[in-house]
Amino acid sequence: MLNSVVKFAVVLLVPVLFLSCKDDVLPKPKSHLRLDYPAPKYELFNTACPYAFNYNSLGIIKHEGDCNYRIEYPLMKATVYLNYKKVDNNIEALLKDAQKLTYGHVVKADEIISQPFLNPDQKVYGMFYEVGGNAASPTQFYATDSTRNFVLGSVYFYAKPNFDSIFPAADYIRHDVKNLMETLRWK
Repeated sequence: MLNSVVKFAVVLLVPVLFLSCKDDVLPKPKSHLRLDYPAPKYELFNTACPYAFNYNSLGIIKHEGDCNYRIEYPLMKATVYLNYKKVDNNIEALLKDAQKLTYGHVVKADEIISQPFLNPDQKVYGMFYEVGGNAASPTQFYATDSTRNFVLGSVYFYAKPNFDSIFPAADYIRHDVKNLMETLRWK
């Protein structure tokens, strides 16, 4: 009889023990990833090319041939590409190509904000684009003196375009690109 009571207790307690060992699911609190980047320190970049500008020393400048450069940001896994073209009665085609490159992102972009840039003292005229949403390039620009020089710039990240994830880095680099445009000088 004692043996049957023990068997009955075991049969009753074993399922209860298995069912009672469930973890409670708790919702995670809302939070945001905090990414702190160092304050920018700008330095003059001056070569034999017909232009010069200030860049953030956090970036590493690499020569791409002719007067084309890229500024790599290893900490943010991003690159600013700078492409130089000589204006030779082709300013309309260069402007059209620059706008085509930017508005090619309209498929993935939530918005494209264009901001004209004018610096008549240095004869630098251009357009700065902020591309919102999951576009491949969140920042683009072009600058020209409209008679001899044309520079096209774009920012790309080495990650799947997810604007929410790359926003802190994209915002940091956006300020660097604006500084680059503001300090651009033709020689």
